Amino acid sequence: MLEILKKHIASNLSFLVGKKLLLATSGGLDSMVMAHLFKDLKFDVAIAHCNFQLRGVDSFKDQKFVQDFADENQIPAYITQFDTQAFAADYKLSTQVAARDLRYNWFYELLEEEGYDYILTAHHADDNLETFLINLSRGTGLDGLTGIPEENGNIVRPLLHFSRSEILNYAESNAIAWREDASNASDKYLRNKIRHHLVPLLQELNPNFMDAFHKTQSYLQESAGLVEDASIMVYQQVAKQEEDTITFDLNQLRKLPNYKAYLYQWLSEFGFTAWNDVYDLVDAVSGKQIYASNFRLLKNRDSLLLSKMLDPNEQLEYYISLEEQKVNIPINLAFKKTTTTAFESNKVIFVDADRLQYPLVLKRWQEGDSFQPLGMNGKSKKLSKFFKDEKLSLLDKEQCWVLWSANAIVWITGLRQDERFKITENTINILKIELE
Repeated sequence: MLEILKKHIASNLSFLVGKKLLLATSGGLDSMVMAHLFKDLKFDVAIAHCNFQLRGVDSFKDQKFVQDFADENQIPAYITQFDTQAFAADYKLSTQVAARDLRYNWFYELLEEEGYDYILTAHHADDNLETFLINLSRGTGLDGLTGIPEENGNIVRPLLHFSRSEILNYAESNAIAWREDASNASDKYLRNKIRHHLVPLLQELNPNFMDAFHKTQSYLQESAGLVEDASIMVYQQVAKQEEDTITFDLNQLRKLPNYKAYLYQWLSEFGFTAWNDVYDLVDAVSGKQIYASNFRLLKNRDSLLLSKMLDPNEQLEYYISLEEQKVNIPINLAFKKTTTTAFESNKVIFVDADRLQYPLVLKRWQEGDSFQPLGMNGKSKKLSKFFKDEKLSLLDKEQCWVLWSANAIVWITGLRQDERFKITENTINILKIELE
């Protein structure tokens, strides 16, 4: 196994050579074999162990076991303890998800603070199969069937090509000690049920099942590559990104015979899961929307608009003093005194500076707000009616900031100036306001 791993690293993971590696080591069979292998291959390694305090005294015995191994082999060791159950309760997470989040957040902190290049975990071929079957049982797309990636940013899984039995044989042949987690024998978790009951049945039906699985997963990975290539090419024809919004052209999208597959490919990374609702949105009435945890998909006429959710804790009002020449929050505005005026775009207005009352205020628009649009001879108009006439989407309206002076609107930024602050023949001081 040592020679096979050495050749595999040379052929596929050569970027690990000469790097500082952090080995995620629980004390169990898989991680202890990985620690011995990389120690024997003379890599520059350190041990990282998390005590999740979930198994009483056994958790602390695991911790001591790993620390003793590191001390005996003069390997740097980083040990931490988590109150996992309290963290899970505070953030309303399952114990497994809480442990994973705590573990990886700490690993990334170590990478940055201690100067390590990669985190190595001891996932193996059986883990890959179990993950495949878990995803299959819950319903998944192609990505959920392509397996655990060997490389994922700074995380590397060098044992993915070895089975649990190969790892066990190596440990027994080389007198490698490890700690057994009693929870591995329990069928409380879905993964353990699959490991103890489903996988043995599949191997009974086909003794070469693991080889067949590896071939199938290889084909799936190749297919996923083709899907990704096609997705990128079609995306360039259908989607357009402007600032923080992605617009999908429904007229182009509907020309695709399998547009639902493309929507799944594009939107799954944003956390959408109610796929029937996503697909129904294509033919829904304008204004309908669906939500993921942090994103929203909005139907707007012949488009779907994807954007981040507004922050519910966002400050509602921003004050601008007379002395300020630039503001950067919530939008970029520049204020400059001038003696000349020239129409440039809707992003620039010229106002009579003496009519302004400070501080000016930037606010989101609200239902009932009204103003006197420039050029309408002083007639008032509701902002809601103005937005409708301008054919603004719900998203555009929500993102619109309005500049106020006392109780009067000066400018619907980037759209229309108010008549009451325009330049006249009696104007002495001119202020140029620009949306940058």
